[in-house]
Amino acid sequence: MTNEIGWRLGCFISILAIMMLLEWQQPARKSPIKASTRWFANFGLVFASSVIARLTIPIGLTTVALYNQQHGIGLFNHIALPSVIIIMLSLLLLDILIYWQHRLFHKIPMLWRLHKVHHADAHVDTSTGLRFHPVEIMLSILIKLAAVSMLGVPAIAVLIFEITLNGLALFNHANIRLPNAIEKPLRLILMTQILHRIHHSQTVSETNSNYGFSVIWWDKIFGSYKAKAIKTDSELDIGLMEYPQAQQNASLWHLLTMPFKRR
Repeated sequence: MTNEIGWRLGCFISILAIMMLLEWQQPARKSPIKASTRWFANFGLVFASSVIARLTIPIGLTTVALYNQQHGIGLFNHIALPSVIIIMLSLLLLDILIYWQHRLFHKIPMLWRLHKVHHADAHVDTSTGLRFHPVEIMLSILIKLAAVSMLGVPAIAVLIFEITLNGLALFNHANIRLPNAIEKPLRLILMTQILHRIHHSQTVSETNSNYGFSVIWWDKIFGSYKAKAIKTDSELDIGLMEYPQAQQNASLWHLLTMPFKRR
């Protein structure tokens, strides 16, 4: 925990670099607009979200987790279980939380106004995994802060979860197509690129499926799993029909103001 920032940044940069290199070498789909244009907007949102989140919610998840451990706050700080079991339960419960958070951001109109910034991208690649409106990022942090405090999640579990969540979001948004020999067995556990691109389809029934960022278990348990889209992965229409202008949706200012405009 003494080198939390180093671990998080190191894993993030390494996975981002690997995914972008694979996309460059063998992309699964062709982007309708220049990558540099999309990347400026998508990475610009990352910067804006980081600055706004730091200014409005200066306390980190691991800091809160450590404070809870020291003061006996939260469920797991009052249950006598081996540390390994507590860490595993924490990871599972946090993952279920993110699944339902994602699903509710699709179902509740006010939250969808924020989340559609992510879905309006006319192409899906590693940068899309970082394309979230700053207000959505702030709400997500607050939800996780509440869950970490109520459950008494250990700081090490928070660190593992955050690194895993960010890494898998980069992985399953990557514009790559794994060989069938790898993709088919992998999709029995993880949300692969093909499965997640279904979630980014313009077809509403497909958009409202495959909510998981990591494992497919929650989608299968809660009835939102979709193994196959109407169109093939190569022909799938990506984005939102209400935002047909791909170039406009790659404007940083447009993305920042999108939730507050009427359609």
